[in-house]
Parts: sequence; C-alpha cells; structure tokens
Amino acid sequence: MGALTASVCTGAFLLAAAGLLDGRRATTRWRFTEQLALRYPKVTVDTDALFVRDGRIMTSAGVSSGIDLALALVQEHLGAEVARAVAKDMVVFMQRPGGQSQFSVRTRAPHVKQEALRRLLDAAVEDPSGNHTLSAMARRAGMSTRHLTRLFHAEMDTTPARYIEQVRMEAAQAMLEGGDDPLTVVARASGLGSPESLRRAFMRNIGVTPGAYRSRFRTTGITDGEGPAADTGRPSRTPHT
Repeated sequence: MGALTASVCTGAFLLAAAGLLDGRRATTRWRFTEQLALRYPKVTVDTDALFVRDGRIMTSAGVSSGIDLALALVQEHLGAEVARAVAKDMVVFMQRPGGQSQFSVRTRAPHVKQEALRRLLDAAVEDPSGNHTLSAMARRAGMSTRHLTRLFHAEMDTTPARYIEQVRMEAAQAMLEGGDDPLTVVARASGLGSPESLRRAFMRNIGVTPGAYRSRFRTTGITDGEGPAADTGRPSRTPHT
C-alpha cells in the first residue's frame, strides 16, 4: 500500500502547488475554496466537505475538520471501535453530518438592533418546544404580526416560521447526536411535534431521516477508501471549522 498524503485547512495549497491535486477532488477552509479553485484550475474543489479523499490524497477544511480526517484514518487502520474510543476521549463526534455550512442558528444570526426581537430569538433557543407561533411571539413582543414579520425580514433575512424551525431542528439534532431517546421524545422535546413531523423536517432541511442522522454518529463515514460525501451549500458567516 502506497503512502497517503493529507493536509489540513490551507495546507491544500501546498499540495496543489506540488501538483499532487491535479485532476483530483480536494477541499480547504470555506473562506479559501474559491481562491484554491482559481489558482489551481486542474483541481476540483469541493466547497462544503469537511474532508475529501481522492485516492491516496486527503484534504480537510478548517482546523477542527482535521480531527474528522484523523478519526477517519484511525477507523481505517485500527477499526471503528478504536476510533469511537478516541472520539469519546477527545469529546468529539465520530462524524459531523453535512459540511462546513453546519453551525449554530442563534450564534450565526446577525446583531439584532431591536431588544424585543432579541428576546424572542433567545426565548426560542431556551425553550424550543414552547409556543412560538407568529401570533404568540407578536403578543409577547407587544407588536402586530405584520410588524414582527417585517422585523424578521429586515434584521434576520428570514421569516419567523423559518427561524423557529431551524431552532427546533438544531435542538432535535443535538438530542439525536448525544442520546438514544425515542423519536417520539425527540420530536416532542424539540417542538417539532410528532415523529412524522420530525421526519419531514429532517428531509426538508438536511435530506436524511432522523434515524439516518443518528447513525452517522456511530462511524466516521469512511468506506471503500473514500471520505464522506459532501452536502451542497456554503456558509455565509463563520462556520465551526
């Protein structure tokens, strides 16, 4: 078996400069993917993957994505049980579903000028299963539903319903990642309602079922010498890589 070469973050530029990425797929930190593609047109740049394996070359996104890459190598050479033990010792997940676009709904929100709106955003995160209908939030904020909707559009570039669903999705994801609660419990505690509503929300937002999402935390996802497939999309603000 030949040597394997790997890079972390902008280390992909060194591999590209050496010609090692010509004709291959690769990734780097999201902020520099466009620059990598422009500078080295022979490289197929994946803009959202946490890490990419193409033959005996591996590249990862941000610094923490290097941990994802390293765990995949541990699993490949020493097995999934050892990789799980390492991940547990490091207090990290075996594999983060999705790509570089995964990051907290509330922390990625822009600075909100309206105090009433900030309180609504924080209340939703603190209690995802609470009553966060448009009328209920407008009543708590002391404004009309029309005005509240305008505020969400102006300051959040989204709708109240969309924001609440994202918050509830994030709560459900955290429960699936860190526990074995039945889907009925996850759906109710996250505010998504029923298991069927939970399933529809997951398929609509990330394209996998809740069960498939949970299973992703049992393995690094590296199979047959290939890294995990990347999702589409690109973060517009700071990701957690």
